[in-house]
Amino acid sequence: MNGTLVMKDNVKVGFFSIGLETYWAQFKGLKENLLGYHAQIREELESYGVMVVDGGLVDDPVKARSAGRLFREEGAEIVFLFISTYALSSTVLPAVQEAGLPVVVLNIQPVAQLDYEAFNALGDRGAMTGVWLEHCQACSAPEIACAFNRAGIDYHLVTGHLQDPEVWRELREWTDAARVRAGMRANRMGVLGHYYCGMLDVYSDLGQQSAVFGTHVELLEMCELHALREAVTKRQIAGKIAEFRKRFDVSRECEKAELERAARTSVALDALIKKHDLGSMAYYYEGQPGNAYENIVTSIIAGNTLLTGRGVPVAGECEVKNAQAMKIMDLFGAGGSFSEFYLADFKDDVVYLGLDGRGGCSFIKTWRCCPVRVSGISGSPNSSSRTR
Repeated sequence: MNGTLVMKDNVKVGFFSIGLETYWAQFKGLKENLLGYHAQIREELESYGVMVVDGGLVDDPVKARSAGRLFREEGAEIVFLFISTYALSSTVLPAVQEAGLPVVVLNIQPVAQLDYEAFNALGDRGAMTGVWLEHCQACSAPEIACAFNRAGIDYHLVTGHLQDPEVWRELREWTDAARVRAGMRANRMGVLGHYYCGMLDVYSDLGQQSAVFGTHVELLEMCELHALREAVTKRQIAGKIAEFRKRFDVSRECEKAELERAARTSVALDALIKKHDLGSMAYYYEGQPGNAYENIVTSIIAGNTLLTGRGVPVAGECEVKNAQAMKIMDLFGAGGSFSEFYLADFKDDVVYLGLDGRGGCSFIKTWRCCPVRVSGISGSPNSSSRTR
């Protein structure tokens, strides 16, 4: 992983500003200035690598419904609503209802502080009102929130000003979330084998996973993986072992036969992933002693480690929820591995987590745990952990 957000081509976000049509004829230059702020925000959104579906300045309910329809038809993932000045909530609600998408309300002022001296020096009440309206973003926020609450619409609010880096950080994070949302909906997750018997927290409703994330779940057969493994050539095995040595610190205790066994399985896994166009996988299998499937599952970890490293995260124990979480983190560019809590060291203020083989003990026939120290227990700010 390179630590940057995984890009997905043509991810679209909706963007529109709201205003009140009756203002334009009354206050010279107000609409033009608001459109300038609109353009500034749009350009910033575009700089995050997304395509902006621009609904323009919406100042009446008819335009609102047209903008919402545009966002839906263009396939936007999320809608950014900029309060450019006071606007009626009846101008906002139709757009959001028609779009049917997550909405982020932008309560963003042009400046951190109104220039009171210059404002008071204007001398003309009409001109003063126009300037006031240009900085009147917060006025509509409670009204819009009330309308959304009554309509049962989930929304989020970003508050600040155009020179505030925190505002742009929040907007970037929302576009990142939109990209991940699109990536999860496009993902095909393989499920190989069955659940680890007795781990009740692991059992998942695959239909719910598809309903919430849009992920397609492909149920895989061990016999198919076995057939792919039987077709692996010596040349492919040699190439995979070379990849092992390049990617891993291979222990001297690893026997040649074990390396070859893991390499054969890894090549077969690559073929399985390619055949079904998978972006993640959850697996578990035991098999009877001496069975061909047991031979596969006890040599599978090295291949799964490589898959996880190249953006196809794999979770053991058929932990579907963990595979989904790993995919989300991968799309964010953060990565992650399958692990579980071991013990807490209250003196050194650390928590130990273990792995079932990936990333440290790849070439062994049986599972062995590798403790990882995670600083920060007792609620300290730097605490973090990854669990199964």
